[in-house]
Amino acid sequence: MSVKNPAPSPWWTPHVHADRRPFLMARNRIQAALRAWLAERDFIEVDTATLQVSPGNEAHLHAFRTEAIGHSGVPTPLYLHTSPEFACKKLLAAGERRIACFAHVYRNRERGPLHHPEFTMLEWYRAGESYETLMTDCAVFLRLAAEAGGAGKLTFRGADCDPALEPERLTVAEAFSRFAGIDMLASVRADGSTDRDRLASDMRQVGLRVAGDDTWADLFSRVLVEKVEPQLGFGRATILCEYPAAEAALARPAPHDRRVAERFELYACGVELANAFGELTDPAEQRRRFGLEMAEKQRVYGEAYPLDEDFLAALAIMPDASGIALGFDRLVMLATGASRIDQVLWAPVAETAP
Repeated sequence: MSVKNPAPSPWWTPHVHADRRPFLMARNRIQAALRAWLAERDFIEVDTATLQVSPGNEAHLHAFRTEAIGHSGVPTPLYLHTSPEFACKKLLAAGERRIACFAHVYRNRERGPLHHPEFTMLEWYRAGESYETLMTDCAVFLRLAAEAGGAGKLTFRGADCDPALEPERLTVAEAFSRFAGIDMLASVRADGSTDRDRLASDMRQVGLRVAGDDTWADLFSRVLVEKVEPQLGFGRATILCEYPAAEAALARPAPHDRRVAERFELYACGVELANAFGELTDPAEQRRRFGLEMAEKQRVYGEAYPLDEDFLAALAIMPDASGIALGFDRLVMLATGASRIDQVLWAPVAETAP
């Protein structure tokens, strides 16, 4: 059976490049502005390996797989990382205190106006500092990007966000109540476990679809995607915080309520830009959570990824820290008014067959 070669990509033709070039030059200015801000605050920029034993252990993230062949000729599976997170946390365990990484990361099954199979993620970590500090960082980065982009504001699909305004802080429970009329925490037990039937009943009462094989996580995601996310980040950015513990596999429980975790996401113009954690540093608990995630991945997709034993070992000596992953290309899109992610990538990945 013959395999078709990808169709020629038009991005390199001179007239298309001329249209894209203003976005790309703005991208460089934004990256320089963020790098300068980080350097002024003693962040060390690190460069982590793309090839990893484990690409990450989130159930619904899909990795690219390859093989390393040693002198014996025996292949060993490796993966292109979906995030530099594991490597960055190993560096925290090694003794680094403030680090930042502009990493090319890879996610399979993702391509569209806001998704690309290879994209740039900016991650930064603060050892010994709270995850609320990252919220302040985010507000600064939105302003820096808008200024360097030249527009002074963030825009997407006709929506505006003023980065000069302090982001709204909204808990997930507050958002579910405000936008969906659902008491989310009523379906979360004191130990963080969840009550699928209670959430399903509440969703039916407000007219949301529930399927017989939906898990609590499926139902939570449906409310978030259909009712909550479309309302976030308009006029000013939104920080959506205190995710249920069951939806924060790498975050530590909130000290005031173990039903929720120290996790937040940043939104502007309805677009998710960043995901942050007060980092979990208990290796036994992390192993347990990864096991649950990979069991779900096996159930839904028929595959699972190995655990990075080095990472779990490093957690035992990693200091308390906060960390965040920001979709750099999406930030550039909003700061330049681009409508598609490939407009702000210097050399997009070739199109493949559906």
